[in-house]
Order: sequence, then C-alpha cells, then structure tokens
Amino acid sequence: MKKIFSLAIIMFLLGSMSCKKSRLDVENPGAYSYDNYFTSATQMNEAVVATYAVLLHPGLWSREYYFIFDLLGNDAQRDAPLQGDIRPLSDFTFTASNSILTNLWASLYRLVLRSNVVIDRAAAWKPTAAADLALQKQYIAEAKFLRAYANMQLVTLWGRVPLRNNYAETVANLYPERTAIAAIWTAVEADLNAAVADLPLPKDQAAADLGRTNKGAAIALLGRAYLYQKKWAEAQTALLQLTKAPYTYQLTTTYDELFSQNNQVNTETIFQAMHAKWTDWGIGNQYYVFGGQETWGGKATHSDRAQEYGFNDWRNAFVSNALVKAFKYNNEAGVLYTDPRAKMVMYGDAASGAKTDYCNNCPGGTKPYPFAASEGGYRWRKYQYYEDVPSYGGPQSSINSQIIRYADVLLMIAETYIQTNDPGSALPYINQVRQRAGAFQYTTLGSQAQALQLLIRERQIELSGEQLRYFDLLRWGLLKQTLNPELQAQYGAATFQDRNVLLPIPQQEKDTNPKVSADVQNSWN
Repeated sequence: MKKIFSLAIIMFLLGSMSCKKSRLDVENPGAYSYDNYFTSATQMNEAVVATYAVLLHPGLWSREYYFIFDLLGNDAQRDAPLQGDIRPLSDFTFTASNSILTNLWASLYRLVLRSNVVIDRAAAWKPTAAADLALQKQYIAEAKFLRAYANMQLVTLWGRVPLRNNYAETVANLYPERTAIAAIWTAVEADLNAAVADLPLPKDQAAADLGRTNKGAAIALLGRAYLYQKKWAEAQTALLQLTKAPYTYQLTTTYDELFSQNNQVNTETIFQAMHAKWTDWGIGNQYYVFGGQETWGGKATHSDRAQEYGFNDWRNAFVSNALVKAFKYNNEAGVLYTDPRAKMVMYGDAASGAKTDYCNNCPGGTKPYPFAASEGGYRWRKYQYYEDVPSYGGPQSSINSQIIRYADVLLMIAETYIQTNDPGSALPYINQVRQRAGAFQYTTLGSQAQALQLLIRERQIELSGEQLRYFDLLRWGLLKQTLNPELQAQYGAATFQDRNVLLPIPQQEKDTNPKVSADVQNSWN
C-alpha cells in the first residue's frame, strides 16, 4: 500500500510539472520578435544605424583594416613591436588560420547580413505617411549600398565567395556554395544602381545624417566597381557625374584638412567611416577596438590608428622604404624633384622632403622630430595629431577614415581616359590633384604606357596610407612584380607567391561550410 501511494504521488507530481511546462511554452503576445519589431521609422532607423556600426567591427575601420592593407600594399612597414597575426601580413607569410583576415571576412559578411535584415524588414513594413514612405526607400537604398560595399570587398579579395543577398535564403541555407565572380559583380552593380536611384543628394541631407551614404557616394562606389572590372566607359560615365551640378565636390584647400581632428565635414569627402574622440564620449571602453564592439566596449567609435602608428606611442608601423622613395622622381626636365606631399604624409629628415618637426600647436611649442634611420626613421604624419599633442596616452583618435574622396574620383577618371588611350584628356584631372598639393603641373603625360606609370605613382603618393595601393596593384595585375623587389629590399626575401593574388579562404569558414571546404584548392582558395 505504501508503495502504491508513493507511486501515485510521483505520477501526480510528474503530471503537475508537465502541466506547468506547457504553460511556460505559451508565447507572450507582447514580446518582440523578428516579425513584429520593425514596424516604425524609429525601429527601422535603429536597424540601419546598427548596419553602419559594422564598419567599426574587427577587421574593419576602427583598427585592423588599415593594418591589413597598408601592410599588404607596402605603404607601411612593420616595426619590432608589431606581433601576433598582424605581423605575417607584412611579408605574405600568413595562413588560412590568420585571425585578422578571418575578422575581415566575418565582419564583411556581418555587414551583408545586417543589410539583408534592413532590406527584408523595410520591405515588410507598411508605412502610410508620405515621410515614412520616403524613409522606407532611403533605408533600403542605404542597406543596398552597404551590402554592395561588402560584396565588392569580398569578391575583389577572395574571388568566388558565397553570395548571401537574401535574408530568407540565408536562414534556409546555412551552407551556400561559392558564387561565380561575374554573378557577384552583377549583384554589386544592381545594388548600387538601386541605391543611386533612391538615396538623397548630398545637399539634401540633414546635418544629423553626417556619415550616412548618399547619391554621390553610391555613384562613386559604382564607378569604382566598374573600374575594378575594367569597364572603362561605364566608369567614366558614372564618375564624371560627380564633377558637375548638382554635386559640389571639390578638393580641400590643404591636404592636411582631410586627415586632422577637424575633418568631419569638408568638400572632398564622399564617404567615410565616422570616429569620435573617446574622451568626448566618456562611455564605453578605450580599448574596445580590440574586439569589444557591442559587448564590453560600449558605444565608443574612435580609431586606434594614431596610437598604433604613432612614433611617440606604440610605434607598430612606419612608412615603407618604397613609399619614401616614391616622393623623389624626375620632373619633365629630367631633374630630380621632391614631391611636396612628403611633408604632409610623413615625419623624417630634410633630405627626404618629410616634415622635420612636430607639435606646432602644442602649449610647449614646436619640437624637432627625433629622426633615426636605424629605427625606421620615416614615421606617419598622415592620420596623426602630433601637431596638437606630444603623445596620445591611449587609443582615442577622432580622425575619420576616408573610404572615398574626390581626389580618388579625379584619378579614377584620369585612369579611364588613359586605359582607353586618351592620355591628353586625363591630364587636367591629374594636374588638378597635383595643384592642390603644390606639385608642378605636367604639360603632357606622354604615351599611354608613360601616362599609366605616372598615374600609378600619383595614386601611390596622393592616396598613401588610405588602403588603396593593394587594390590598385591587384586590379592592374602588378602585385607580384611590384611587391617582391620591395619585400626583398626590406625583409631580405621575395615572399609574394602566385597564390597570394587571392586571400586564403579562412579556415573557420572551411570548418563550418562543407561546400566551401570541398571547393578550396591547395588549402588556400
């Protein structure tokens, strides 16, 4: 009897627990979900802002992006303090397990994913007010611009990659195959053409929207996409739009304006990654750039670049020997000439044309730059603010990262003319960029081959430290023949191999996506 009673109690308790569990399984009709949250302009805007925030995530613009491409393009040269997975980027000894390149891959796909969420939820949103209907189109266009930017990076750097341009398909197919390169470029062009149609003109953007993309930025990125595919006529048509009304882009009065703490608003910037000085926020963590975005890092948006490169701070990289030499070349009379941008880009000795002092605006007065050739004496001035303080004391730079600026557009236009064998038409665009810097004006660019060599040097100098040289050499097919002599001179070995034309598919991706893993050749790409 006692056993039967005990069994009855146990069955009752089990039944009771089962009943309670069923109650716990009932959904709260007031809870937010993917399907019911994005129902207002405010909530949709939050999703868009969260998508822009990925530009500051690991591998991108707050810390690692400038390391990756300054080193791969040999604008920057590693210094002894530079260690870990960043160091192998300088001489192409990295592997598919490199954490920095994995961060870049992951953040670009995160940018795609969040863009897809915005596009999916904005399409499902049913606004009725005219203002909200306009915002719906704008938000979708912004997301398409950001998705195109990410996909353009992915296809340029890795070639065939999975194209994840639909939220529902991404959820349904966690293991997509790699997509043909041409199809990815088609998707990039489609996104950018849609963005051009629905984004506002720069002049129509409110001050509060500083940093958000607009019609001009979409045209500029579309022109760059055409250029990278060698679609010269299409690139020229797109980019020339930015030289006339309703666009009012022009070069800033001085080169320094673009890379100072006051560069938030100017006439030359077309699209930038926004940064704010950490001490001005007073929230978050100063070291959030080491992977703390949206977790322990709080809302900080500063850049670590000044601290990492700074000669009075962490000294992780200096100006490469190849770039130092590029500032010296013959003028049209065959006389050795020092480009005045040397003083704007780097600190060094007088013989190089570099700036030889700093702290011009410091309370304690100007200081001589401590040049020491044995320690990589040529240090970055660009993106530094040593003219205002003698040292930084931690990562906190507010200097925005230039992603596309008008000088780049002018040089891309010049390239379209040169590539179609019309160097005469390219001349005024190159001279316009040189005139702002105070460099001599060319009277002719010579033959097509000569003009291309002048353009290559002009882009190397003007856009130095802006993470574009690697992409330029890649699309021109000049990576190996250009970099190996430079690497041999700097590090004692010509380490660029044929396989380095594409980055390795990250090991993490191969471990999680069997379709991609099965498609990778020689454990690389």
